[in-house]
Amino acid sequence: MLYRSMPFLGVLLVACSGSANFVSETSGSGGTGGATNTASGAGGTTSTENSSSSVTSSSTTSGGMSMPLACFGEPPADAPAPPELVDAAGCPALVAGANTVDGRKFLIAMPSDTKADEKLPVVFLWHWLGGSGQGFIDKAEVQTAVDHYRFIGVAMEAKGDLQFKWPVLSASTPIFGNSDARVEEDLKFFDRTLACVNKSFHINRQCVSSVGVSAGALFTQVLAGKRSDVLSSIESLSGGEGNPVRAWNEGPHKLPAMVLWGGPTDNCLNLFSFEQLSKNLESKLGPNGHFLVECIHNCGHAVPPFEPLPNSPTTFGVMWEFVLDHPRWLKAGDSPWLKSGFPNGFPSWCGMGVGKATPRVGVCKDKSSC
Repeated sequence: MLYRSMPFLGVLLVACSGSANFVSETSGSGGTGGATNTASGAGGTTSTENSSSSVTSSSTTSGGMSMPLACFGEPPADAPAPPELVDAAGCPALVAGANTVDGRKFLIAMPSDTKADEKLPVVFLWHWLGGSGQGFIDKAEVQTAVDHYRFIGVAMEAKGDLQFKWPVLSASTPIFGNSDARVEEDLKFFDRTLACVNKSFHINRQCVSSVGVSAGALFTQVLAGKRSDVLSSIESLSGGEGNPVRAWNEGPHKLPAMVLWGGPTDNCLNLFSFEQLSKNLESKLGPNGHFLVECIHNCGHAVPPFEPLPNSPTTFGVMWEFVLDHPRWLKAGDSPWLKSGFPNGFPSWCGMGVGKATPRVGVCKDKSSC
């Protein structure tokens, strides 16, 4: 069963919420390579790239020459335009670092040396149970990533009124079910934040992605179903769908997705089997025409044991190269990787398609925890 012994849920939540899911709060993995942002955008690694067009995938090649990640190329002539983003309620001027819109907090990480002619992709980041927006930026080396890969990272902060941080439970779940109205509140938070980011910065609206970890991954699939029209791709890292989590809602736009989990021991105190929830999500994505990358690291509910990709300064290049190589204009089920293969150095425990990953074997660097 995915959800056991509801009367004891409140007791178990105390233990479950005390540590992070993407990275243990006591883990040394991930480091603190992403410096705390300031209004000037200082911190992190200074990029050696002078414009977005120089960012290349390590494996997307043509005649041996590296090609730009797709989000930094020109869309085809027949590419549908993304929906307009309207600032209906008035936006404050946003800065690198901490920001607030309508009383909700979020953080922005952007290149320290942004160029006037750059149109930057946007990646929304949804933190895990026991985590925070700043924790995501620090642990996932986001400042280093945005400097190197040239995108804007938007780390969203949970409101703080829910046991699972984000409104991910179906309304029928006893005790802790989340109403449709509460879901709409966080969807509006996303809408307003994206509109304000668009107003303050020069962004590439063909490349707006969502990456969630654990509780944040459960919300990413909720967001993806409701906002597929503005999103280009998603990553669910130990997330999924199905009872007691809200069911997948198929939207009009087919989203390339990375679905990753830690094997059969990836669970939160037997409350959520992230393996089963992830497989549930795959069963909705694959048959409905979404390009899918499946990754199974077999380290339980722990930091994915990524290794740096060639020429990437961050451990988590796998995450960034996926979203930045899958723009909104791709047709249903398409991916540049279907022709080029995975980028050099991509984990051997990932595969393209449902059931195509070969689960990782070997020692795990980090302890599984929830």
